[in-house]
Amino acid sequence: MPVCRLLSLPLIAAILGACGGATPAPRPVELQVYAAASLKNVLAVAAARYTAATPGVTLVVSTDGSSALAAKIEQGAPADLFLSADMKNPQHLADAGLVAGGVTPFATNALTVIVPAANPARIASPLDLARPGVKVIAAGDDVPIARYTATLLGNLARVTGYPEDFAARFDANVVSREDNAGAIVAKVALGEGDAGVVYVTDAKGAADTVVPIAIPDAANVPATCGGVVLKASAHAEAAAAFLAWLVGADGQAALSAAGFTAPEPAQ
Repeated sequence: MPVCRLLSLPLIAAILGACGGATPAPRPVELQVYAAASLKNVLAVAAARYTAATPGVTLVVSTDGSSALAAKIEQGAPADLFLSADMKNPQHLADAGLVAGGVTPFATNALTVIVPAANPARIASPLDLARPGVKVIAAGDDVPIARYTATLLGNLARVTGYPEDFAARFDANVVSREDNAGAIVAKVALGEGDAGVVYVTDAKGAADTVVPIAIPDAANVPATCGGVVLKASAHAEAAAAFLAWLVGADGQAALSAAGFTAPEPAQ
């Protein structure tokens, strides 16, 4: 009898497994991610790494200016996660009661001046952006890069050797205003302008067509990227998991390779 009991245990286990004891496979999830245009390239890499490590999850990334994406979300666009080039736009959605949880900073960027690869205007420093006749490509007032640039111009005006009206001279040279930093890069690369101010990561991603001109460290502006899970999402848990991955070691490795730095610790 004891032998019979021992021999019957594997049989019982097999029967239980056949009756549904095995853990079912997770249902496929397709996450709609709205992301700033400046995140397009790095998210292509990050999404591939994340989905390879997370079976059943697909990321569909749509990019545009952060302010434009925030407006679409306010109008009911079906997104699960919003990754912005700033903290202001996701905080605006949070204040409107459209997010689940708070705003999570996941990366920091910096600014640089870019010129076409041939640099026909012979721009050597940000000071040259105030020189008469220089054609500057900028962004619309509501776009994060425009707000960061405005802060930068004020900072540069206090740097030794820069005129107090540096911002006014810069603005007088603006020949077009674009919807996002990527559009600034495109126009400068085509020679439609002599220079523009974009994120360091934008310049790195277009190194074959534009050349970066360094900004004095004391004047540069840290640009913090923030993400939010949207309250209307049907996959809030999966969206939160991807955002947590971006903040974690693997996500930060992908962001670092693209030129981003880790976000500042919360105060």
